[in-house]
Amino acid sequence: MIGAFLAAAAALQLQPVLTIDPKHRIVEGVASDGTTIWVSSVVERKILACTAASCRTLVTLPAGLHPFAIAWDFKRDRLWVAADCPPGVSFIKACERGALLAYGKDGKLKTRIASASGAFHPGDVSAVATGVFVSDSQSGAVYQLTKSGQALEPIVPAGVGKSAQGSALDLDGRTLIVADYSKGIAAIDLVDGTRTLLLRAEEKPLRGIDGLVRCGNTYYGIYNGSAPGTLVSIQREGNHITVGEPLGAVTLPDPTQLALSGQRLLIIGDSGWATIDKKDFERTSGTPIYAIDLPGDCAVG
Repeated sequence: MIGAFLAAAAALQLQPVLTIDPKHRIVEGVASDGTTIWVSSVVERKILACTAASCRTLVTLPAGLHPFAIAWDFKRDRLWVAADCPPGVSFIKACERGALLAYGKDGKLKTRIASASGAFHPGDVSAVATGVFVSDSQSGAVYQLTKSGQALEPIVPAGVGKSAQGSALDLDGRTLIVADYSKGIAAIDLVDGTRTLLLRAEEKPLRGIDGLVRCGNTYYGIYNGSAPGTLVSIQREGNHITVGEPLGAVTLPDPTQLALSGQRLLIIGDSGWATIDKKDFERTSGTPIYAIDLPGDCAVG
């Protein structure tokens, strides 16, 4: 059965759907409602709203905050933005507190919240009908938006992981799958708080995963732990995972995030992070956004 799954996955094809103008440096996050594609420009602090024809600036973030991963929330009708000021990035003035922001389609700010105490460096966010989840790229903490929508509660305390990244709710509705860049893929039981590291067959963790989404019972993640990066597929079997390469030998030069748009998977193929330390670098080509038609039911939970 696994062999058939991997064979089918290898047939997936990249389709270019959009190219972001090279003046928008470090295109990190992507999200879609099925009509509009939003992307985040880290250097410019902008969220762009794009169609097949053109892109426009939806919003420029408040001074000091830079947009990283983004997620469209069908239930709450808003775009969530993991906004941060992390240390160690040459063009960012580091601070202790980032924020989880939410905007309407008109660009109006709906929500701005942070963790109740301590440093807060959100790098990734996911949203489904039953919850909004944000991960801390510096401490490994993972938070859930409270039912009031006015606060964040930790579901993984700081220090348990190391660099929490993408997350996706499992089909069972009670388990959050989280990619920790340094520790590997973990399953978080939202009822009792249990955290279980999911290992490959050789009992090794899957490190270096950035963005993460789920379609049916298959997870898709961006691997960029070494260059070039690629798309990986992940299937969970109890406390173990099977990892495939849906694009076969096709690699991506500098991928970061991915998002579902109906039955399509959107991928940022060349974000520009590899040039971040080159102060006067000017891109001559734009950031490509690719789409992949996925098998199975990708309905948002």
